Amino acid sequence: MTERKKKRFIAGATCPKCQAMDSIMLFFENNVEKLECVKCGYSQSQTDENVGAKVRADENVIGVFKPH
Repeated sequence: MTERKKKRFIAGATCPKCQAMDSIMLFFENNVEKLECVKCGYSQSQTDENVGAKVRADENVIGVFKPH
């Protein structure tokens, strides 16, 4: 049985590779958070333990959104 993936676009996000705005989608696959650019195919993934662990020093983060 194939796990159904909910894909959500991240408003205002810019792709680190092609710099396209509003082209990044977020989804979970086998308990791994994945980001993917629909314009150039750039992808990044991290496990639940690492979600929210990487925060740049110049950012103010109130909380980490974890969709269910």
